[in-house]
Amino acid sequence: MRPLFAFLTFTVTFLICFEVLVVSSLNNKDSQLLLSFKACLPDQSVLQSWVPNQDPCSFNGVTCQDSKVSSIELSDTSLSTDFHSVAAFLLALENLESLTLLKANISGNISFPYGSKCSSLLTSLDLSQNTLSGPLSTLSTLGSCPNLKSLNLSTNKLESSGEEQTRGLQLSLEVLDLSFNKLSAGNLVPWILHGGYNDLKLLALKGNKITGDINVSNCKKLKFLDVSWNNFSMGTPSFGDCLSLEHLDVSANKFSGDIGREISSCLNLNFLNLSSNQFSGRIPGLPISKLERLYLAGNKFQGQIPLYLTEACATLVELDLSSNNLSGMIPSGFASCSSLESFDVSTNNFTGKLPIEIFQNMRSLKKLVLAFNHFSGPLPVSLSSLLKLEVLDLSSNIFSGPIPVSLCENPTNRLQVLYLQNNYLTGSIPASLSNCSRLVSLHLSFNYLEGSIPTSLGTLSKLKDLRLGLSLRCCSNNLRYMYIKNDGRKECHGAGILLEFAGIRQEQLNRISSRNPCNFNRVYGGHTQPTFDNNGSMIFLDISYNFLSGSIPKEIGTMPYLFILNLGHNDISGNIPQEIGNLKGLGILDLSYNRLEGSIPQSMTGITLLSEINLSNNLLSGMIPETGQLETFPASDFFNNAGLCGVPLPPCGDPVAASSSEHRKSHRKQASLAGSVAMGLLFSLFCIFGVIVAIVETKKRREKQDSALDVYMDSYSHSSTANTSWKLTGAREALSINLATFEKPLRKLTFADLLEATNGFHNDSLIGSGGFGDVYKAQLKDGSVVAIKKLIHISGQGDREFTAEMETIGKIKHRNLVPLLGYCRVGEERLLVYEYMMYGSLEDVLHGQKKAGIKLNWAARRKIAIGAARGLAFLHHNCIPHIIHRDMKSSNVLLDENLEARVSDFGMARLMNAVDTHLSVSTLAGTPGYVPPEYYQSFRCSTKGDVYSYGVVLLELLTGKRPTDSADFGDNNLVGWVKQHAKLKISDVFDPELMEEDPMLEIELLQHLKVACACLDDRHWRRPTMIQVMAMFKEIQAGSGLDTQSTIATDDGGFNSVEMVDMTIKEVPEGKQ
Repeated sequence: MRPLFAFLTFTVTFLICFEVLVVSSLNNKDSQLLLSFKACLPDQSVLQSWVPNQDPCSFNGVTCQDSKVSSIELSDTSLSTDFHSVAAFLLALENLESLTLLKANISGNISFPYGSKCSSLLTSLDLSQNTLSGPLSTLSTLGSCPNLKSLNLSTNKLESSGEEQTRGLQLSLEVLDLSFNKLSAGNLVPWILHGGYNDLKLLALKGNKITGDINVSNCKKLKFLDVSWNNFSMGTPSFGDCLSLEHLDVSANKFSGDIGREISSCLNLNFLNLSSNQFSGRIPGLPISKLERLYLAGNKFQGQIPLYLTEACATLVELDLSSNNLSGMIPSGFASCSSLESFDVSTNNFTGKLPIEIFQNMRSLKKLVLAFNHFSGPLPVSLSSLLKLEVLDLSSNIFSGPIPVSLCENPTNRLQVLYLQNNYLTGSIPASLSNCSRLVSLHLSFNYLEGSIPTSLGTLSKLKDLRLGLSLRCCSNNLRYMYIKNDGRKECHGAGILLEFAGIRQEQLNRISSRNPCNFNRVYGGHTQPTFDNNGSMIFLDISYNFLSGSIPKEIGTMPYLFILNLGHNDISGNIPQEIGNLKGLGILDLSYNRLEGSIPQSMTGITLLSEINLSNNLLSGMIPETGQLETFPASDFFNNAGLCGVPLPPCGDPVAASSSEHRKSHRKQASLAGSVAMGLLFSLFCIFGVIVAIVETKKRREKQDSALDVYMDSYSHSSTANTSWKLTGAREALSINLATFEKPLRKLTFADLLEATNGFHNDSLIGSGGFGDVYKAQLKDGSVVAIKKLIHISGQGDREFTAEMETIGKIKHRNLVPLLGYCRVGEERLLVYEYMMYGSLEDVLHGQKKAGIKLNWAARRKIAIGAARGLAFLHHNCIPHIIHRDMKSSNVLLDENLEARVSDFGMARLMNAVDTHLSVSTLAGTPGYVPPEYYQSFRCSTKGDVYSYGVVLLELLTGKRPTDSADFGDNNLVGWVKQHAKLKISDVFDPELMEEDPMLEIELLQHLKVACACLDDRHWRRPTMIQVMAMFKEIQAGSGLDTQSTIATDDGGFNSVEMVDMTIKEVPEGKQ
């Protein structure tokens, strides 16, 4: 018995040891493969826990089953390796079932190294958000993974090769995601489904350029199909017997005609998105038994809402029928939609009153959008029963009567956005609106509201966007951005003509009461949403050029994030409050042309970020504070303050000396008389001596200049490459002409110095030519380099006019403007001396000869866009007089050594009068491709024309294309080309170099494209000002996007609106702009 027991014990022990040995061997093999993969990484510290002689099951990202590696998850880890390393080591793990390398910086083609094998147990492979490239046909190599069921290759750079037409994808997959690649082949869907792979349950091809048709009729197990944002256009998609289909998204393609009847057989659909196509006719019968979300927006559907849709109320959660041609009334059957959360029928032709019973039962409704229709009658009181409502948009209809007092009566409401603008509402603003404590945005403009603005609105702590239209008073400290300017005519002053920038429409101008017609094109005012902090402080406040009176309130000090404060040109009196020193972030302060008195508060010395200040033309007195930076500003910023003294103004007088007696004054007079006689004699002697010296020196200088001129003229006349356009009349006298300069180092320059520095204005020194003249590079004797512009001959302009304009331009200094250093007149020639810009123009760097040497990534382009906008904004809003550029283009945006944008040639146009906003010219201003459409109708230039030209420059930065190029656009131009692509796939317009830099940049590029679209609106009054453009850029930098309703033109007068959430392109019908 004992021997048998011993034998059994030995056998069991042996088997356990053998199993341990086998497991140890397998574990050792897994460890070797994992460590070999780590050795391929350029930065091995990213897998710091993967070390030898350790159990691989303890490695970070590794999961084991039965002591064998079964799963690896290394998402958001910068591995920086190629697919070959992944295939050779990770996929070779014998027991690997799942591998996830999402956003792990994997590159290269999808192919296996020779002799490599794939785990037979692998079922899931996720390589999304990497930079994998190569033809899609290489996916067939994954056939060596026999049990692979789920493959995610979305957001990579895979392309179509053409081989897809001959052989199918030999993979038995259940899940395949190829979204956001560079696939463009036709009939790609049949290739994927070739061979009758009926096991496919999920197919995602979103965000490519695939053409052809969609036929998935044989995929009876298919549950999820997303082919949105492609170029499918061949009729109606075919779904056949897809009885299992639950999620179908074909939005943003080019499908047209009627929706096929086959879709009605997809009875299990719970998500259906057909938006942004060209489907027409009436809304057909759709499977509604399980439908939860239905999107039909942005098509051409006509007729009324079919009654059968109300039968889906038991399950329907979201319904979007916006931007179609639907008409009639909203069926009362929707009253039974108790589960509906979002209802959007905006931008249609619906009419009639809103059925009261609808809103009594929609207790789950969170979003109700009925804007841009023809709804009429009073606002239903039953709206107050929708306690879960967060967004209510009833704007741009013909609602009348008062705003229901009960709308916010229940304090438990969740309303955040209330848009009632552009209706016919009457009465006063209910004070009960303050009960909507969560309100962020409130728009009531363009109605017939009257009375005072309730002070209780000031208690809305979250309110960041308040638009009350024709009202000047404001009680809320939560506004982010406001600027208001009057027309300038007596009959147009006051609140009666103040217009918001957002939503100005020509038909609204007729609804403004005024005794006399006003020039509304000259109204300057607006309200938008730039960067905003949590405490509700605006960052920009400009209410200059009004008739505001009273004193500056102390509460101004409670706005610590204020960056620009302009109260100039008003009738403000009293002292400057000490609290203004709390504005630590203030960069620009303008209090000029008021009746401010007293001293400049000492607290202002603590404002260390000031770059511009203007306190001139007031009644200020006392000494300018010596500490801080106030004394570093020019004296002109403090002029016309009779009692003000101290640096930079003359020093303050001695009070004792000022009160001296009459006896001392008489004694001084006698002493000064004797001193004057003595000084007169000495002065006469000095004058005689000075004349003798001057004659001798002049003779020597003339001899030297004559010799120099002979040399220059001799070499010039014998040079075959000389600039033959240069003519010098009275040359020998001209050499001694001094430059009128604005910089101290240049004050001793003469024309002879310029002639020598450019080798007689030789073509070798020519660095550019433009509409105003040629530009030469000149190196002066002290080694400094300047740019000299030799203007074309200006007919009809006298010396006095030229000098006056140059003296004005020379005083304009800004970090984003090319400063004028000096000028001179030589006969008929006009020479301007500018600071030299190392990298030349944006046109050269982006399109021209310097493109190969300088690569502009997106960070550099964004910096240039913001810099150019800042410079143009300074010309439009901060210069006195204001300046219209008239020829804004990429060749007039120069780049310094830090690639900082500098706007040039701004002084070549006539200067705009301080109270005018238009400039009449006799010829068409600007350069083809940059000229706004209104310039072709009249020769009236405006700042909004500059804004349009800037929009073209911004498009150049985004697309990398010239504004006019027959090779790219034919008879069209860049603006028209972008408009065409906006109706297809907007991301196609971006420069491929930017997309290759980082595919995740697309959202930010799209936000900047919105800014360009706003600038390029065909209707000049809808374009933003450059200050507003700057505010939009700040909003993007803050990461909160842009308000598309306030920044993008949405009708056929301009660009289509690009929706941020689903990127749906919507068109607003005529009559709704």
